[in-house]
Parts: sequence; C-alpha cells; structure tokens
Amino acid sequence: MKYAKYYLLALGVIAIDQIVKMLVYYNMEMGLPGQINVFGDWFKLHYTLNPGMAFGLELGSEHGKLFLTIFRLAAMVGIAYYLYYLVKKQVPAGLTWSIALILGGAIGNVIDSTFYGVWLDNAPSGVSTPWFHGQVIDMFYVDIWEGWVADWVPLFGGEHISLWPIFNVADASIFIGVGFILIFQKRFFSEHSESESSDIKMDTRTEDADQFETQKAQ
Repeated sequence: MKYAKYYLLALGVIAIDQIVKMLVYYNMEMGLPGQINVFGDWFKLHYTLNPGMAFGLELGSEHGKLFLTIFRLAAMVGIAYYLYYLVKKQVPAGLTWSIALILGGAIGNVIDSTFYGVWLDNAPSGVSTPWFHGQVIDMFYVDIWEGWVADWVPLFGGEHISLWPIFNVADASIFIGVGFILIFQKRFFSEHSESESSDIKMDTRTEDADQFETQKAQ
C-alpha cells in the first residue's frame, strides 16, 4: 500500500480521462456546432482534436508528431520510476501526490497519441501509419477571450487565438501537479534535503559505531 495508493491515483486519472474522452467522442459533434455552454458563456464543452502537445500546442510535420509520441512514452516510464524513487525516499507526501497526478495525465494523453489513430481512426490524413499518430481529444473550454491579435504582436500577431486553450482531464491533472510543485517547491525540496541529510548522518554514525566495535574486539 506504500506505493500502490499513488499509482492508484494515476490510474484513477487515466480512467476518468478516457471515460470523458469516449463520452465526448460518441455523444458530441466536433467543433462549434456541437459546443455546449456549461456555466454561462465562459465555461463550455467544445469537442476538438489536438495533434500536438498539451493545451493545443503543436510540433510540425509527421516526424514531429512521431517524436512527440515517443518522447511521451519515454517520459511516462521515467515519471513512473521517479514516483517509485520518491516514495522509497519518503519525501513529503504532497510531492509524491503531485507526481502521481502528472503521471496519470501523461499516460492519459499517451494513450490517445499511440492508439487513437487506429481505434478511432483520427490520425491526420497523409501520415504513413495511424500508429503513434493519434490526435488527442480535448473538450474543456474556458472562454475568457477570443479574437484576432494585432499584426505587431510578437509570435501571435495576425492570428485568431483563444486566451485559454481547450484542454482535457489529462492536461488538467498535469497542470495541477506541476502547479502544486511550483507553489510548494521550497517546502517539498527543503524537507527532502533535510531527510537525506539525516539519512547520511545516521549512516555515518552506524559506520563509526561498527568500526569502534571492531577495534574494541581486536
């Protein structure tokens, strides 16, 4: 149970994320015609496909998407092992819960990228294989502001953008996990450092005691 509760949280995030995505896929029309206002005009359900990273960001070309999916798979394995390492080191619980949220979110979007091109046939046209080219289903839309950006604005000038991109449960889980780490980083990592220092001192004392007993016996 020492490790299981954190991985169970990650599994819970994955399950909720996939259930919501399937509900959207089978019950909503894509784009503006299927948009549903949940809370007034500021929070909506808007079914869209994201071929790139979290919160609508993209990497260009087919190879960019393939690289992104492979990177996600590697990151997923790395985060899973890091979570095991943190629990073993008995770091502050808030840090391990945050990493569990990030792990669940990462796996949730990896499933889309890896399998949805085959399962849901949603890979972009023209790709060599649907495997690893699936598009992530997004649906939560916080409509704070949307419109055209003036041409003189760096990076986004002359484009039609939303102030807050459309996202899904996995994105939200990653965002919350990272947010908690950033907000409480001093507390999390200072306690971790103090714990490691105590372990080192304890190991040193144990070694000194063993050496003393050996010398005494001689």
